[in-house]
Amino acid sequence: MSIGIVVIGRNEGERLRRCLESLPGSIEHVVYVDSGSTDDSVETACSMGAEVVALDVTVPFTAARARNAGFARLRELTVDLQYVQFIDGDCELNEDWLLHAADFLTAHPDVAIVCGRLRERYPHDSIYNMLCDIEWDTPIGEAKACGGIAMIRSIAFEEVDGFMSRLIAGEEPELCIRLRQVGWKIWRIDAEMALHHAEMKKFFQWWKRSVRTGYTFAEGAYLYGSLSERYNVKQSRSSWIWAVVIPLSVLFTFLGIGSCGLLLLAIYPAQVLRLTLRGHRTRRENYLYALFLVLGKFPQLLGQIKFYLCQYQRSNPQLIEYK
Repeated sequence: MSIGIVVIGRNEGERLRRCLESLPGSIEHVVYVDSGSTDDSVETACSMGAEVVALDVTVPFTAARARNAGFARLRELTVDLQYVQFIDGDCELNEDWLLHAADFLTAHPDVAIVCGRLRERYPHDSIYNMLCDIEWDTPIGEAKACGGIAMIRSIAFEEVDGFMSRLIAGEEPELCIRLRQVGWKIWRIDAEMALHHAEMKKFFQWWKRSVRTGYTFAEGAYLYGSLSERYNVKQSRSSWIWAVVIPLSVLFTFLGIGSCGLLLLAIYPAQVLRLTLRGHRTRRENYLYALFLVLGKFPQLLGQIKFYLCQYQRSNPQLIEYK
């Protein structure tokens, strides 16, 4: 079988070196797509034998655009390309993953994309890394979407014309929606896939990442909220309820009946408690994850507002980077 690998990155430094070192030497074609790095990423990739595609800096960068460019270059290098493994430059591929993924796709011809277990490399370095590690822990089986690290069947990718290049985030679930619309399936299997290096150690990094999440929710609902599954509609509404409706209700109640109205603020710790009790990890992890889920409604709201402002002004969105 013919497998190619597309690595994308921007100023990943030593993370990119570890990423490329984790790729099996048996893979003939590895394409690294660089999005305007100012460090030595391009030189590193070249020295390690990767085919390098440097994106035009005059066109806005997106991960979707980079992955499409990498796929196109792979197609130029090999016409019989069956499967493509996409991986970000801040990840390290498990040594057995490609075999597990390719075997699964071969045995399941109706599956377009397969992903596995993604784990955070240093989950105990910071609260924010731990939150990522919990976020990656999604159910095994048929799924509606995948993340950016996954193996895809090349004919399926081409059937839907790849990623939507203009999306600054959420391009993977958007691709999965279009694949599912034409009959393909998405699966997550119980196999170790990769380690991710978030390197989030500051609250502001988590905040910006949450703003990006909110932007993704709004754009997803805007594009596909009318589908039967009501894509991202619930997530979008949740941000407005917790970050706008409830605070305004507290304010008006306070203005109407005085300080007793502030008791309504108890709904926030109550929600944290409810989510904590639903968790399946340690008590500390469940609590922190629940706390930041609730707190995250506020930056997510800002992300949604950012999206609608871009729509209103008909302006090109800018990448929301947290590193």
